[in-house]
Amino acid sequence: MASVFFSYSHKDEALRDQLETHLALLKNQRLIEAWYDRRIVAGSDVDDSIFEKLETADIILLLVSSDFLSSTYCYSREMQRAMERHDANEARVIPVILRHCDWLSAPFGKLMAAPRDGKPVTSWPDRDEALADVSKQIRKAVEVVLATGSASRLPTVVPATQRAPSSSLINSLPRSSNLRLKKEYTEQDRDEFLSSSFEYVCNFFDGSIHAVGERNPDVTGRFERIDSRRMAALLYRGGKKIAECSVRVDGFSRENGIVFSYDASVHQGSFNELLNVKADEQSLFLTMMGMSFNSDRDRQLTPEGAAEFLWELFIKNAQ
Repeated sequence: MASVFFSYSHKDEALRDQLETHLALLKNQRLIEAWYDRRIVAGSDVDDSIFEKLETADIILLLVSSDFLSSTYCYSREMQRAMERHDANEARVIPVILRHCDWLSAPFGKLMAAPRDGKPVTSWPDRDEALADVSKQIRKAVEVVLATGSASRLPTVVPATQRAPSSSLINSLPRSSNLRLKKEYTEQDRDEFLSSSFEYVCNFFDGSIHAVGERNPDVTGRFERIDSRRMAALLYRGGKKIAECSVRVDGFSRENGIVFSYDASVHQGSFNELLNVKADEQSLFLTMMGMSFNSDRDRQLTPEGAAEFLWELFIKNAQ
């Protein structure tokens, strides 16, 4: 069994939890034992507990984001020691790129990162696809580690008669990593997720409209932010309109969602696709109503995935 250590910023804890869920099969097959700092028992020395596990880990996952890079503890302590062990062939370090950041010039920038091509997890239209790709790459690394015999360490069971009631002993006892409980999301959580998703969509369209014009000299575009809940986008070729749309936050069936219309005039009540906020046990996401040509009502969209999906609806009329 290979031991896996998570080095991450607590601001990325939700993504860390989702990744561990995707590693469940590896754990059920008894191929890995995962550890992260939330498993430290109250009363234990935090630094000692972390570095004890870091020193014995077979695989060290660096969950990379701007918050990870800006964390003195993650970057200067955990990452530096992880790289020392990697360079000494004592452990295998795998950078997992969670969010866009300038990581290629970091000491671990020379390593093959996950997901494939180092594309950040949050930039994939389907986040589950990204995390599944990470899980597959970790499985390959585990197979290599186990094949070399460097991950043969198993927890030692101490007879009850030899046990002393100390915090260090309690911390060394085997325990499950399946400690997640269902998260409860309030109406405020859903509204804030919807608002931030709409903001991302607006920024995505604004940047994409400019990029289309740069790549296609005969095409001009216009992005218009009407107010905090509405935007419109148009493309012209030779002065002739070739694509238009509006996107807004609107309410249907007593729930607000992100509404897409092929009409840039933003008529209240008319729409061609609707994205609603939903939740599972661990995260909020967006789902499609299923009115458009390429919609999949079962897909769980991140804000990035929603923006890409709506852009595809818009741009197809010009292609």
